[in-house]
Amino acid sequence: MEELNLIATTTFGLEAVLNRELEALGVKEYRTMNGRTRFKGDVRMLAKANLWLRTADRILLNMGEFKALTFEELFQGVKKIPWENLLGKDAAFIVNARSVKSKIYSLRDIQAISKKAIAERLKKVYSCDWLNETGARYMIEVAFLEDNVTVTVDTSGHGLNKRGYRQEVGKSPIKETLAAGLIMVSRWHPDRPFMDPFCGSGTFGIEAAMIGMNIAPGLKAEFDAEKWEGFSPEIWEEERVNAIKAINRDARLRIYCSDVDYFQVKLAEKHAELAGVQGHIYFQKIDFAEAGSRYDYGFIITNPPYGERLLEKKEAEEIYRGMGKHFPEAFPTWSVYVITSCEQFETLYGRKADKKRKIFNGGLKCNYYQFFGPVPPKPKTLPTEEPGKENEKP
Repeated sequence: MEELNLIATTTFGLEAVLNRELEALGVKEYRTMNGRTRFKGDVRMLAKANLWLRTADRILLNMGEFKALTFEELFQGVKKIPWENLLGKDAAFIVNARSVKSKIYSLRDIQAISKKAIAERLKKVYSCDWLNETGARYMIEVAFLEDNVTVTVDTSGHGLNKRGYRQEVGKSPIKETLAAGLIMVSRWHPDRPFMDPFCGSGTFGIEAAMIGMNIAPGLKAEFDAEKWEGFSPEIWEEERVNAIKAINRDARLRIYCSDVDYFQVKLAEKHAELAGVQGHIYFQKIDFAEAGSRYDYGFIITNPPYGERLLEKKEAEEIYRGMGKHFPEAFPTWSVYVITSCEQFETLYGRKADKKRKIFNGGLKCNYYQFFGPVPPKPKTLPTEEPGKENEKP
């Protein structure tokens, strides 16, 4: 298979983090736009991207781009793409559509016309009157933006946030890809303490543990492209084996997750076990105002209640005021990172953030408030903490 034109999609605001991940995989050239980065790579790079990118939502194969002002131009543009290079005679292909600020905006018509164009080309190439579509699945998207069309195929087949460990959703859910991205924005390093005092179903702590143990986020997932003809299933298996070998099971992490809700804590523990990181996180039922640590220079990264409804809003505001009083006292050398949709958070917290970043949690516009702690002194000697004590109470 020749070099592939690929697109990694991500949450708006995390593009720079995604690009750092791509560079770590060996991608040297890429082009970034809102919520996505274009890059090139072979099948092995495609497998690595699906397995290892923590902040990517999907990895798409870019099939072609053209301009279309009419349905006829759409039909001919889609039909011109050499689909036979990807789709076999029995390929099961599903067409989805998007349209933003374009003359052609009927999604149903875009889907129907594009499906027909692909089918006609394949029937001609394979000299048949009918495509039974009983083979591997290909999720195709025809996306219009200001009359420009981009046609892609989803190599992932599902959102890459689905790591396989989160079976139930907590009270304030955050996508796994977003949680990982916010941790990476903070520049937390596994040798530093980590705490989430509003852990909910445990996503922040689990993602931190997976980073600390170097667990590939897509290790337990299956991807559509693995089943595609010509996409070398043996390469995917090799990369899975390499990912398993890369896991650092002896990582010494100090990750603490707590919540005032007992059932949320138990749910988080269950998710950590499913993720294979249960021995590297200490869970506790405790109110955030009682949290503390004997360690210095740690990171608090959390997703507290937003309070979208009136009563909950007042409760959330009280929590933010409490955070602003308790965290500087109990964690004077720690850095604090908070994602919330509350525009008055800094006022309620009582301090202006050193930096904030606009981000979307689902469809909700939020800010990621970053309060930097002091830089820790360089250690003169290696830590002498006893083995097996990593997960004792903070």
